Parts: sequence; C-alpha cells; structure tokens
Amino acid sequence: MSGAAYNTGHSTIDRVLADFDAKKPAALARAVSIMENHRAGFEKLASALHPRLGHARRIGITGPPGAGKSTITTQLVRSWREAGLTVGVIAVDPTSPFTGGALLGDRIRMEEVALDPGVFIRSMATRGSLGGLASATRDVCDVLDAFGMDVILIETVGVGQSELDVARTADTTLVVLVPESGDSIQTLKAGVMEIADIFTVNKADRPGADRLRNDLELMLGLRPGATGGHEAAGHHGVDLRSLAPEEKEALRDAMNPARAARKAASSEEPDRWTPPVLRTIAAQKEGISDLIDAITRHHGYLDRSGELQARRRERMRERVREAVELKVHQRLWKDEPTVQWLEDRLPELEAGALAPFHAADALLARSGPLLTGTNMDAES
Repeated sequence: MSGAAYNTGHSTIDRVLADFDAKKPAALARAVSIMENHRAGFEKLASALHPRLGHARRIGITGPPGAGKSTITTQLVRSWREAGLTVGVIAVDPTSPFTGGALLGDRIRMEEVALDPGVFIRSMATRGSLGGLASATRDVCDVLDAFGMDVILIETVGVGQSELDVARTADTTLVVLVPESGDSIQTLKAGVMEIADIFTVNKADRPGADRLRNDLELMLGLRPGATGGHEAAGHHGVDLRSLAPEEKEALRDAMNPARAARKAASSEEPDRWTPPVLRTIAAQKEGISDLIDAITRHHGYLDRSGELQARRRERMRERVREAVELKVHQRLWKDEPTVQWLEDRLPELEAGALAPFHAADALLARSGPLLTGTNMDAES
C-alpha cells in the first residue's frame, strides 16, 4: 500500500483493520502512523480499536538525560521476551529543529532487540508538546494494546519537571536516577516523589549511589502516612524494656525513616504501596530481575486495591478531554469566518475597547453551532 493510499478515507482504514486483525506487522506500523499523524480516518480506526483495550501493562520510564533509560528499557524488553511476552516500545525523543522528527532515534540505541519479531519500537518526536510526551503517545499506546502486546514501555525525553505527564499515561511509573544527577534534593523537587511507583538508581557502581538511594528512602519515609505514621518517636523517656517486640520494631522505624521506607517497600500490604528504591547497573544486566519483580508486584497491588481500574478510568476521562480540545481547536481555527471575525476585532483589542476574555466569550457565543458540528451562517 503506497503512502498516498492513506488519503483515500474509510476504505483504506477497512483494509488496515483487516490486516490488523490478521496480526500482520505491517498493518500495526500503518495503524501507528495513522494515529500518530492523525491521518484521514484516524477517528474511525480509534473507535474500532477501543473495545479491545485493557490487556497490556503500560509502564512509563522517565528520569534525567543520560540516566540510562534506553539501556534499562532494552534489558527489560529482553527479559520479557525470554518469558514469552510481546513488547511494544514508544520512545519519545526531542524534536529535530530541521525535520520535525525524533532527534535521537532509539531504534539505534535498542538495536539488540529491534529486530525481534515480538518487539515493536516506535520513536516519536515531542513536536513541542509539554509533559515530555508526544501528543499522540496515548493513541499509539492504544494501537499497541489493541494489537495484543503484553507490555508497553513508554520511555520519555527526560527533561525535568515536565516529566509529570508520564504518570497519566502509564499504569506503573519507573523513575531512573544516577549518582551524578546532581544534588539529590534538587532532583526530588522535580516532582518525582509524587509520580514514581518505583525508583532505580542506575550505574550503581559509581560513587554516591548508596547515598542517593538512602536520600530517596529517607524522603519516602518522611512522607505523611508513607510507612504507617507511628507516633513513638515523638515521646521522650520511653523505656525500651517495657515495650513489646512489635512496639520496639515500630519505634526503630519511626526513628529511622529510610529503614522504615525500605521495610514498607518490601511488604505486601493490599491497600498501600511504598515505592522501592532499587540498584541497577543496566549495562552489565545487574538488578534487572529485581526491577521486573518490583514491576510485577506493583501491578498486583494495582489490581488488588482497585487502583488499576481507577487509573485507567482517569485515563479515559483525560482522553475525552483531549478529544474535545482537539475538535474545538480544529473547528474554530480552520473556519475562515471565525478567523476573520477575530481579525476584525483586533483594532478594538489594540485600542483597549475590548478585553481578550470578552472577545473570547463573544467568539464562543457566536460559534456554538460550529462547535457542535451543525451548520452556521457566520455573522460579523
């Protein structure tokens, strides 16, 4: 099928869906391209695939540039393939200022697994979108899920505070840090304490790795309610000899938040999850099995607690919001009378006779039929 065939409308989508149902890899690639670029018929494709969603585990991998995210991703893919699972990888890279495409090209960095027929890798450019994720990332995740991928890995750009968006896309969020990331407190300010389900200190053979891990566990232990909130540490003059063994253990945890966080992270409490802080040396394949075990345990926690359904429901809510924003944007700013209406109001705006918010209210008021898809005779 030639590239021009994508513009032929619904008949092309029907052919893609037929090949998609036949599990043809080429159809998967075409479906991804249609969704990523919002080509003709992408809404019909998305609607056809929607009932098939919910099988894949979606795992976000984020962290600062140079932390080794691609190496960890490669090792995770290899391990899951050895277990017989199929894996989709969405690698969101910075946008090339010249071509608009993905700048780094993770297929090159993941060449060890790129040719595996059970692995699908797509590098996507951010194209200026916020949150470290391409605007169509969720759409592509849905395509991979509908195709039957067991695991979907979303590796983000790694640019700091804007990485928070990954938590709204994935079921499990893995934050990768390295000893040389800089001052650990500055690292924690980026918001990773709130979004991370699992931490890993990669390149853990380098100086400062243990300190970073301890700092992370300390911050986790200091969070309100993170490890049970025992009050014993707030009382002075406690006679340890008078305490029962379990009370002594609770007191030790209260006096050592890092120890308490590490202990809580290894527990199997059904209604609470404390992010474990792991050590990996991904280039040497060390710590990958512990990482996979933590991801598996977190998925089990999500399922038992009902959090998995809650997260996926919130994702659907956001998808509808995104669709509404996209349709409103397209219907308004591709409508020539609306654009001209705004142009005609610019002199009033420049003179201060009309405020931008008042202009916006007036524009929306006259655009109701346009926004709902009904015909409208534009009036000035």
